Amino acid sequence: MTWHPDEPLLVVATEGRVVQWTPAGLSELENLPPAARYRSLAFSPNGRTLWASPSSGDEDSAWERSDVFDLATETVSIGPRWDTGVAVHPAGGLVATLASDQGATHGLFARVDHEPAPAAMRVLRRALILDADGYGTPIFSADGRHLAIRGNAYENSLEVFEFPSLHRVLATTLGEPSPGYPYPPEWLEQMRSWSRHNLAFGAQPGVLWVGTPAGTLIEVDLEDQHAVEHDVLAGSPVSGLGAMATGELLIASRGGDLVLLSVHAGSTETQSADGDTSRAAVTAFLDATSEVPDYDDLETHLVVTDGARTWESDDLATVTTAAATDPTWLQLQAAINVARDQDK
Repeated sequence: MTWHPDEPLLVVATEGRVVQWTPAGLSELENLPPAARYRSLAFSPNGRTLWASPSSGDEDSAWERSDVFDLATETVSIGPRWDTGVAVHPAGGLVATLASDQGATHGLFARVDHEPAPAAMRVLRRALILDADGYGTPIFSADGRHLAIRGNAYENSLEVFEFPSLHRVLATTLGEPSPGYPYPPEWLEQMRSWSRHNLAFGAQPGVLWVGTPAGTLIEVDLEDQHAVEHDVLAGSPVSGLGAMATGELLIASRGGDLVLLSVHAGSTETQSADGDTSRAAVTAFLDATSEVPDYDDLETHLVVTDGARTWESDDLATVTTAAATDPTWLQLQAAINVARDQDK
């Protein structure tokens, strides 16, 4: 599902249908391609275009593309691959999304063109690379200086990156790390007790909030790597956490409660300075990279980082050694390259 950026409009994809909700009621989005079976939706920042994944085109390559639906003309064109929601940078002009695979997930960044309509994502060469798959939609901080990604399919990982440097400032596991397969039942139970929607950046610069199964909120100061726990829901597990446009935190409990939490947001002067910093960050990121020329062979154009090291596409095509402490995706890539070279 996805909210319109300006209007009280919620759009939901389900069972081959796309349904719109407004305060006036429900209706179906008409004139979609007959083969549309969307799993992810996102509005463009101006709200005039609906991005949808996977593509309604060739079924065999549907996940290699996306649909771009012009809401004014009800026409569909082809867009780049993405599959896990779209985050808009608060300064505008840039979005972040994910392209997932079981071996590794790419965190993609794209410049957004609104003219000529429909709005298009222009994928950039500079990208993140994450182990495995199963991540949630990336989250930008209100000042645009940090990006958080929650995942993955095998444990409750949490990674936070500085923007525009993409330097990783936090990498941790919520709860106990994975003990490996086969998973003990008690570990699976505690892993599943953590909500997949338990992260939010408030209005305070450099502060990430994390909801827990114990009903507490953890306030993480990314600058000094300090965390403070707040007892908010009195033992009722946090099932959802989000930030309002005005800076308050909205907390949902597994018991069915909603709590609105006001958090000190800083002075108007500080917020104005943050806006300038946010715009400068987007400009710096765009100036330091270029657009991917061909979506058909995306990985050959990307320059990827895990937040600590950076690899050009040529590096990954030739790497043949990896340590046990290296990311799983890098170990797999080295093994594949060794097998390929032996077959020559």
